[in-house]
Amino acid sequence: MAGDTGVKPSDIESTTMSKVTWRLVPFLMLCYFIAFLDRVNVGFAGASMRADLDLSATAFGGAAGIFFIAYFFFEVPSNLALHAFGARRWIARIMFTWGLISGAQAFVTGELSFNIVRLLLGMAEAGFFPGIIFFLTLWFPTAYRARIVGWFMFAIPISTVIGAPISGLVLGLEGVGGLHGWQWMFLIEAFPALIMTFAVLHYLTDRPVDAKWLKPEEREWLQGRLDRERAEREAILDLSWFRSMLDWRVIALGLVYMGCNIPQYGLSFFLPQIVKAFGVSNLTAGFITAVPYLVGAIGMVAWGAHSDRTGERKWHAAIAFLFIIAGLGLASTTDDPAIKMLLLCVAGFGFFAVLPIFWTLPTAFLSGAGAAAGIAAVNSIGNLGGYFGPQAFGLLRDYTGADVTGLVFLAGCAFVGMVIVLLLGYNPAISRNLAATTAG
Repeated sequence: MAGDTGVKPSDIESTTMSKVTWRLVPFLMLCYFIAFLDRVNVGFAGASMRADLDLSATAFGGAAGIFFIAYFFFEVPSNLALHAFGARRWIARIMFTWGLISGAQAFVTGELSFNIVRLLLGMAEAGFFPGIIFFLTLWFPTAYRARIVGWFMFAIPISTVIGAPISGLVLGLEGVGGLHGWQWMFLIEAFPALIMTFAVLHYLTDRPVDAKWLKPEEREWLQGRLDRERAEREAILDLSWFRSMLDWRVIALGLVYMGCNIPQYGLSFFLPQIVKAFGVSNLTAGFITAVPYLVGAIGMVAWGAHSDRTGERKWHAAIAFLFIIAGLGLASTTDDPAIKMLLLCVAGFGFFAVLPIFWTLPTAFLSGAGAAAGIAAVNSIGNLGGYFGPQAFGLLRDYTGADVTGLVFLAGCAFVGMVIVLLLGYNPAISRNLAATTAG
């Protein structure tokens, strides 16, 4: 893993970063895989759940998305708590509470109870994703960020690639033990989060200085490099946690992230229902639904790695947005299942390719408590898109009886995100200077 400057890493850098990557990234991917599956499995339950509970598309979309309202209010306090108490203990707390509440979705009886449980789930999970992004800044120097975030967020599409067929299979347990298939799905898929609570407590290390699994010279090299990078950032811009939340760049990046999330979540909660309308079984629908996410997984890793190699961020993000806009916009013009899915695969590439690039933008100028609060603020604002996307798509679907206007709306939101990225820009000098002063 060379830096942005093309300078060959020293032996201690190569050895240390290889150890850190293999120690942390696969484990964090597994945690996020479980988190994201528990967040979006409601989409797989949608068709049968709506029928059993007599929910309209608007009511279902609103309940699915209300998760993000609680997420919005609890993100920053949760991330500040993580900064104060340490990632290991706080992430374990998050996983335990969301596992319990995710399983409780099996027992909702109507629109009101569904909304209450989804709201509680948002409170429980708030802080997990921005907490991990902040945690990664404590372990990985700037030149590694896009590819490492890409590998971590690889769990998002993979959670659907693997989870969609599994969820489709579990939905086939209809009537077993007197429960609906969707009830079994929520119960079974909540269990791993509870198990991982104890794994997090045992396995994670808060900072390099505490890593007994690194040699003393490796700990010293990594902590020294990260400390020098932090000093470089703070020499350019030093924000307290409160000022970082009000910084215009943080707010603008939150709006960009909303431009990512409105189309992603607006489609993801309804994609299984769109596919089911092709006239296929639950299991087949699960496999078909997984295809755009498989394409997205490839895009996420490849595009993030390319951005790190070139040191370019702005145009990588804008091009990924273009894939979303083109894919969704053109998908709205056809009813042919094969062509529609092909175009949704184009959008899928963009959905996930943009994410690792995007998360290099706030971490380029935020550090310390300012990074904890600023990253959480960006994520809070952006994840409101998880509420507005499904809500708007459900409303448009109920009103028109089709998906055309919903897909056009989602494409329009991605266009707004792309425009803000181009206007906001990115200062590559920060990354270049940090890489140059800390290489080796």
